[in-house]
Amino acid sequence: MGGMTLQGLLIICVVGGIAGWLAGLIVKGFGFGIVGNIIIGIIGAFVGAYALGALGIVIGGGIIGSIINAMIGAIIVLLIIGLIKRA
Repeated sequence: MGGMTLQGLLIICVVGGIAGWLAGLIVKGFGFGIVGNIIIGIIGAFVGAYALGALGIVIGGGIIGSIINAMIGAIIVLLIIGLIKRA
């Protein structure tokens, strides 16, 4: 198995950044900057894949599907962060 290519890493960062930014717009009051948005988006991609897979929901493939999946996961992550901050 080969390692992560530079192109693959760049795509992950772009998808994560877009997903984190969109999730931040939807869940008001969360601005983590570009690096934070990328991290939230990447974490959200894993959360979204797990949550949607467990529910049997399949979102189309390609970059748009990846962004939507990661955005849904990032929204879940931001909502959990909000609940923890309130506690």
